[in-house]
Amino acid sequence: MSAVKISEAASLLGVSDDTVRRWIAAGELPATTGSGVTTVDGAALADLARRRAQEPADDGSGVLRSARNRFTGLVTDVRTDAVMAQVTMQCGPYEVTSLMSTDAVRELALEPGSVATAVVKATTVIVEVKGESQ
Repeated sequence: MSAVKISEAASLLGVSDDTVRRWIAAGELPATTGSGVTTVDGAALADLARRRAQEPADDGSGVLRSARNRFTGLVTDVRTDAVMAQVTMQCGPYEVTSLMSTDAVRELALEPGSVATAVVKATTVIVEVKGESQ
């Protein structure tokens, strides 16, 4: 069982510390207090995150997609040459960079300030955790 501090839980879910405290007070998230520090169970936090996650809006195309990782955000930078382009987006706290053709950038009218969705389908996902001495 992993214990997560309120401030870290808030950061992980993109909400304020007060919101996490309200969830605890409402019984949505169990918490324990020890040595003056309140923590929540990592598994309970993960369950709450799944329950509160919003399904992506239906775009009306009727197309089903295998890519589940969709990040909507603002285009912050577009660098192009004659053939290729690099498009950088800020999606919440995450920066996402895509390499695509310059033709695609023109067709999508991508420029700084555009709202776009990065759809990520990766064959490799690397997971990192903080090291703790055991």
